[in-house]
Amino acid sequence: MRYILLKLYTVWVLLVFSVFMLLFLPGIIIPAFFGPRAVTVTFFFIKLWSWVFSQLTFIRYEIINREKIEKGKAFIYVSNHTSFLDLPGIAMTIRGQFRPLAKKELLKLPVFGWITRATCVVVDRTSGESRKKSINYLKRMLNLGISILIFPEGTQNRTKEIMQPFKDGAFRIAVDTNQPILPLVVIGAGKLMPPGKGKIQPGVIKIILGDPIEATTYNQKSTTEIKDHTYLVLKEMILKNT
Repeated sequence: MRYILLKLYTVWVLLVFSVFMLLFLPGIIIPAFFGPRAVTVTFFFIKLWSWVFSQLTFIRYEIINREKIEKGKAFIYVSNHTSFLDLPGIAMTIRGQFRPLAKKELLKLPVFGWITRATCVVVDRTSGESRKKSINYLKRMLNLGISILIFPEGTQNRTKEIMQPFKDGAFRIAVDTNQPILPLVVIGAGKLMPPGKGKIQPGVIKIILGDPIEATTYNQKSTTEIKDHTYLVLKEMILKNT
């Protein structure tokens, strides 16, 4: 009986995802044609979709320490990544608009690929030139006062380790721009929807924010120190809350 109920629930989740994504799609896509500032409207609809998705699928997001996000300030958000369910919760957590760094494979997904193109900075990790352009674009967004979001593991964690090793991108941007890193962790999403499993169930996911990490206090010629420190911060946050 549980197997049948979970199958029916999965169908319901897909239905909710698709229907409301298509319903809100014009509000997500069209503003992106009018410049970075207009994308505020895009993110209003993304946050609205995330809230509707959460309410109708009984996947609740508990946001902890949101007061650590200083209003009007741009951050480099750095998060662990365990599931597609990370994204609605993070979208509801971050104030205003932001720019996630996304891999080019997401462009191939129906509908979601359009949204990725409108809201994300897409990078081809096999191309050094693509990585350089993506990093430079993210820096421009920070200069406009728009926050960015990077999953420094590079992909969803399918290992048994707490996190995979971090890549340098987020930390290179931090030391180049002196923008603070705001660490956050997602707890429980991987259990509700494990990466690559095609399974999903209702439950509670925690989004926990840590204290900002000021890039100015670290070696401006190397990313190693700030990267290692941020890794330890996120690891401690995960261990403390699981």
